[in-house]
Amino acid sequence: MTLILAFVIGLFASVAGYVLHSMIKEIQHLLTAGFDRTTFNWLYLLFPIMGIYLTSLFIKYVVKDNISHGITRVLYAISTKQSRLKGHNCWSSVVASSITIGFGGSVGAEAPIVLTGSAIGSNLAKLFKMDARTAMLLVGCGATAAISGIFKAPIAGLVFTLEVLMLDLTMASLLPILIASVTATCFSYIFVGSESLFSYHMDSAWDIQRVPPYIILGVFCGIVGLYFMRTMTACENMFANMKRHPYLKLALGGLTLSVLIFFFPSLYGEGYSMVNIFLDGKTIADWEQVMNGSMFYGHSNLLVVYVGLVVFTKVFATSATNGAGGCGGTFAPALFIGGFSGFFFARIWNIYQLGVYAPEKNFALMGMAGVMAGVMQAPLTGIFLIAELTAGYQLFIPLMIVCICAYLTINIFEQHSIYSMRLAREGKLLTHHTDQAILTLMSLDSIIDRQFTSVDPDMQLGKLINAISKSHTSFLPVLDNAGTLLGEIDITKIRHIMFRSELYNRFTVKDIMTPVPSTLVREDKMIDVMRKFEKANCNFLPVVDVNGHLEGYVSRTRMYSMYRHLVADFSSE
Repeated sequence: MTLILAFVIGLFASVAGYVLHSMIKEIQHLLTAGFDRTTFNWLYLLFPIMGIYLTSLFIKYVVKDNISHGITRVLYAISTKQSRLKGHNCWSSVVASSITIGFGGSVGAEAPIVLTGSAIGSNLAKLFKMDARTAMLLVGCGATAAISGIFKAPIAGLVFTLEVLMLDLTMASLLPILIASVTATCFSYIFVGSESLFSYHMDSAWDIQRVPPYIILGVFCGIVGLYFMRTMTACENMFANMKRHPYLKLALGGLTLSVLIFFFPSLYGEGYSMVNIFLDGKTIADWEQVMNGSMFYGHSNLLVVYVGLVVFTKVFATSATNGAGGCGGTFAPALFIGGFSGFFFARIWNIYQLGVYAPEKNFALMGMAGVMAGVMQAPLTGIFLIAELTAGYQLFIPLMIVCICAYLTINIFEQHSIYSMRLAREGKLLTHHTDQAILTLMSLDSIIDRQFTSVDPDMQLGKLINAISKSHTSFLPVLDNAGTLLGEIDITKIRHIMFRSELYNRFTVKDIMTPVPSTLVREDKMIDVMRKFEKANCNFLPVVDVNGHLEGYVSRTRMYSMYRHLVADFSSE
């Protein structure tokens, strides 16, 4: 049954990819077919804003759910072993991203397709009532099929699932993923023919004398990848802080994107056609086509400047697209920046004759692999994807050198991929470290005990004894009229007076209450909760809101009981 479902997932994922790219091409052709290549086009200032606005309306009124960061959502679904993706994810990302990218959004279609393929797997597992482990496997099949189908790269699809989604595979689970991968690839050939996504023909074989520039290119790609990730994070945070002002986000993001595309039309859409110019061209006359439709047209002496500016601004265009309300991924932008960075490096190297000649097209190709390997923390994916995309297996050793150097460079500063980094910032990243994974899965809100007996600070000791007799705990929180936590009564600390009736009218609660050793908030990560328990050396800790109002208590015993239960579940799997 699983093998049949894997085949179905591969088919549907390839169909989704074909539909998405067809819609993008049709929209782009309809909008830009008549543009003048020799000068700037004013409509570049309008189309991207229109696309983002239409996308945001579609998401708000039709989808009514957040569908951004598709691969991050799939990663979380797999790593939590829940593998639950909503039904609308099977189609909503396809529609939303086709509008965004077709109108010029500077993002990629890969993440939406990965989310679509994974959602197909998740919902088929739900339909046929599969267990959690099989559901996780089918989600992985969907992700693999998506990458394999888009790029016609079955090995890269498999490696992507292993490296980026961190799916644990056994020999039993490997076969369904392979079936989904091959199925998606074969149907993609049926739908669009045998032509590769990128046009590349080997003109200059690799030479051992070029190893030094390969190493330097790898380091350069790692630095570019780090710039991409850090700048993307900063821009995402800025737009996230504008969550309450959607029209301001649309205006800022839309205008930023439109202005950038107006000056640098290469930023329009996915940009794969621009990368193809570098991979297929041989002379400056070929390469300067990337400046068509811009104010740089005809100025071949400014080609390197133009390419450098595109590399610098691409991350802002991508961030503005998603931040303003568009829908798309960072997979294509990473490839785009990589291709332009590799060409930029080779041109500078050759212009200043820094060493042996560096073929621009080869270095553009290796730049794609290097930046992607660094940004995704996935060197094998970068190597196999580029090799399969271009049939450039003759460059396998240079690709390995560049990807390894890029990965090692970026890993010094950032240990997470661009997808897992978002989860890590939210404390939701699941790793293969069992203790850390268990603590991430645990929810503080699920273990809060909201049944408690409280007392006010002016209550006399006699009434306090009566309240103690009704309490099921060894402590009572002391609250004011607003519900703010002032302290607590620890029964073990008042035994010497609680049975002396002559003191019942002499003491009040505020005279004998003690300070709370520590407090928790619902947003606390479980690792921090455990540390607070260890530092306070107590069995119960109160949970308060931002105003100090008591919400309940967390029991140390209950917390460790849940921890042991989850460890047992992990071990059984």
